[in-house]
Amino acid sequence: MKNPRILFLSLLQLTVSACSTLVRVPDAAYDFEMEPPIETYARVLQNYVNDAGEVDFPALAQDRTGLDRYVAYVARTPASGFADPQARLAHYLNSYNALSMYIVLELGIPETHAGWRKIRFFWLRGFVIGGTELSLCAYENEVIRKLGDPRVHFALNCSALGCPVLPRVPFNGLTLHQELERETRKFFSEERNLRIDHVEKKVYLSEILSFYSEDFTPIYAPSLIAYVNRYVADPIPEHYKVQFIDYDWTIANTRRARPVATLTPATASERTQSNRSSSPEPLRFAPAHAWW
Repeated sequence: MKNPRILFLSLLQLTVSACSTLVRVPDAAYDFEMEPPIETYARVLQNYVNDAGEVDFPALAQDRTGLDRYVAYVARTPASGFADPQARLAHYLNSYNALSMYIVLELGIPETHAGWRKIRFFWLRGFVIGGTELSLCAYENEVIRKLGDPRVHFALNCSALGCPVLPRVPFNGLTLHQELERETRKFFSEERNLRIDHVEKKVYLSEILSFYSEDFTPIYAPSLIAYVNRYVADPIPEHYKVQFIDYDWTIANTRRARPVATLTPATASERTQSNRSSSPEPLRFAPAHAWW
């Protein structure tokens, strides 16, 4: 039986496709011979993305020529222009990530994708990609995922804090295998994506592994824990119970509003007492849920 989430996504795609809006294609008057577009995109990443993978969207909005130029190239470049499968996949990953940044700018730099805002971001905005109109959802599910490499989920970035870190250099087809291995290991090295409670015999995983569980198991591993164990130094016991960490849909904007913590004398005292305790503060997790 087909995964009910996939059925839901397919139905939703059909439902909203009729009312989707085509995102404008940047000016076609770019000379792609003057500078390879991938070098232009590389400069965008270097100038506006920090080491945490967050984007300075307000600054990028004031200097978007480089991103516009790369998006124009994506619109006019069919996948058939990449004979090597690895080069083609690298192009897919780079273009998806660039289009994600582009639509954040087009939407006026929202604070979050949370709730039904995801419909607007992933479905209701269509792009011209290689001459074909696709939403980000269709691009991911009908093109990228169909190539069958689950590591793409640790390379695709939708500009949310819950996403894998956006690298500051583009993916390269010549070294893509090593790059995807690197990004997957990095993903599972971050506490926000993988936490283990040996006392309770539980492992907490990023919801990405819930959203796309069928991409990891059973083809590549008999269980999600078995898949994760391929990329961590200390294997997680297979019998541990899996729970999923609630996804953070906040836009990864370097200038986003951050809550300011203030301590009253009472709370400061409580914090001191807490710090003296040998038991860590229990982690809070929302239950797993479908990403829509």
